[in-house]
Amino acid sequence: MDKGDGQVKYYLSGEGATSIFSINEQTGDIHAIRRLDREQQTFYTLKAQARDWNTNLPVEPESQFIIKVQDINDNAPRFLNGPYTAHVAERSPVGTSVVTVEATDADDPTYGNSARMVYSLLQGQPYFSIEPRTGVVRTALPGLDREVKDRYLLVVQAKDMMGQAGALSGTTTVFVKLTDVNDNPPRFLRKSYQFTVPESVMASSVVARIRALDQDLGPNAEVDFRILDSDELGTFRIFTDLSSQEGLVTLQKTLDYETKSSYTLNIEASNRHVDSEFLLVGSFNDVTTVHLLVEDVDEPPVFSSSVCRMEISEGAPVGSDVGSVSAQDPDMSNSPIRYSIESRSDLERFFSIDSLSGLIRTNRPLDREECVVHNITVIATETMDLSQVGTVVVLISVTDVNDNAPRFALDYQTSVCENARPGKVVETLSAVDPDEPEPGGHHFLFQLTADAAANHFMLRDNNDNTASVVMQQAGFLQRDKSVYFLPVVISDGGRPSLSSTNTLTITICSCNLQGRRLRCRHGATLDSDGLSTASTVGLTCMLSFLAGIVMVTTVTRWRRKRGETRTMDEEQDVRENIVRCDDEGGGEEDTGAFDMLTLRHLNQMNFITPTDSMLRNKLLQEFIRDRLLEADHDLTAPPPDSVHTYTIEGGDSAADSLSSLDSLTSLESEQSYTFLREWGSRFKKLAELYEHRPGAGVA
Repeated sequence: MDKGDGQVKYYLSGEGATSIFSINEQTGDIHAIRRLDREQQTFYTLKAQARDWNTNLPVEPESQFIIKVQDINDNAPRFLNGPYTAHVAERSPVGTSVVTVEATDADDPTYGNSARMVYSLLQGQPYFSIEPRTGVVRTALPGLDREVKDRYLLVVQAKDMMGQAGALSGTTTVFVKLTDVNDNPPRFLRKSYQFTVPESVMASSVVARIRALDQDLGPNAEVDFRILDSDELGTFRIFTDLSSQEGLVTLQKTLDYETKSSYTLNIEASNRHVDSEFLLVGSFNDVTTVHLLVEDVDEPPVFSSSVCRMEISEGAPVGSDVGSVSAQDPDMSNSPIRYSIESRSDLERFFSIDSLSGLIRTNRPLDREECVVHNITVIATETMDLSQVGTVVVLISVTDVNDNAPRFALDYQTSVCENARPGKVVETLSAVDPDEPEPGGHHFLFQLTADAAANHFMLRDNNDNTASVVMQQAGFLQRDKSVYFLPVVISDGGRPSLSSTNTLTITICSCNLQGRRLRCRHGATLDSDGLSTASTVGLTCMLSFLAGIVMVTTVTRWRRKRGETRTMDEEQDVRENIVRCDDEGGGEEDTGAFDMLTLRHLNQMNFITPTDSMLRNKLLQEFIRDRLLEADHDLTAPPPDSVHTYTIEGGDSAADSLSSLDSLTSLESEQSYTFLREWGSRFKKLAELYEHRPGAGVA
């Protein structure tokens, strides 16, 4: 439609129109007004249309076309994952893969050789090589030794266009670290070592430290040590310090310079973990010699035994020999020894010791019954060096002699009834002896003295270290004789035999027909159940206390019932009758239970106190019996064996308690009663009664 006469005008629209591309309106030529980058956009879709120059109407339909950007080699290769770090074991074979590097090129791989790359090493030869097409880095030399060099820096280059002229390139670095293998045996720094050890060093102490170096790392450098000399295994031991990998020689037995002054040990060091691949290279152990020189030390005296045991009879006189101790100076000087007894081990100084000979003697009389074994400490001191001291424990056992007579085992309290019959066993006696018994045990013999043989009693030996006191005659009368004293001779079976006379006191008691003791003249009066007078009095007091509680409870309940039925007028009368009687009642309403006249003259009453104990007990028993009967028939009363505490002072009282325990101190209640006026009209009469008392103050 364009005849070349200038009547057609061209228009351009679409991607990049007017910004990247422009069109000549007259000729329709399209030009790029900006530099194109295929890596950003590979093609553009545009639309063109021809229109009439004058009317601007389309002369033909709009047409669409695509502008494709043709690639050129304008992008260099790049290593997106670089730099690289790789590890490979030392002494790896040639060609062992180390790492694979990869570069990318932004150019079009489908057009020409712009994106086709080759790899090469710029640094790292001759130890490593790289495959040009794959980028695999491999070892190039055998026997790479970590102990010589453990790190390598490689520079890898990638070129596009297959490395041709004009190609672009990129580089990256590869850090290669050699890992360790157990290819080195341990080696001692020296072929021999020498150490000095004091003979006083304690067992289990470290006496020497040796080191075997292994150039390997980690578990490959762990070393085991052992002593090759079998004759010294009992004296020394060696083990590995895991933290420092040193061999620690420890002492198993104490050293003695005077016995042996030096030791020689052959010690071997070997790897704990051995790689069989490298055993052909050579031996993986090393041997060194350790010389241990024992240093002489001034040692304290040594006793032949750590504990000495001795015996001596308790009957030995003062100054008797007990036994001897002996100590020696183990040093070459052989210093003289002086002996002494540690004062704290023998505070009462039962023993003494000869300072030169070590002979122990008694210094005081011994008594086995007080101490069976004496534990003393003997000190040995060198005269040439007083700081060198040795000790030994001496256990001195005191053997027994028969020096104690037997005696009664108990403090017998024996009594017998007046009507006891002959043959009755009154008491069974036993004895004790603090002396050590014979192998068969103690053997005691009981008998009466000659003057007691014709007594009312006889003694029967039971042949089991006991004897029975038996009634021989009847007819006791308490009024004639209330106490009998029976002398008993007790002999032991010792050599020589010892005896003692022990007196058995037998009290005559009056008993009932059943044989229960009622009264013993010189003992305690017994009731029908065999209780003593003291027990009876205690029981009577307890019953009296319970009866008193019952009586007080009953009276209180009665007073409370009466107080509840009174009227207000009667309460006014009660207040006018209140007097001081030194006894706190059940409240201001409770006056009907007492005779006021009696209370006013309470200190003038005479109480009759019977002097006869039987009359007193009878009256008390009758009182208790009456109270118990009354309590048993009162269904509202509490049980007689219970205790109730009633703290209610009465009802409907507008005032607080009159008790001096709660309101005022006893001193205030006796000196001033002015506070009664402050309680109102109900206490007016009470205030008038007390305001004129001496010390009551001015109302």
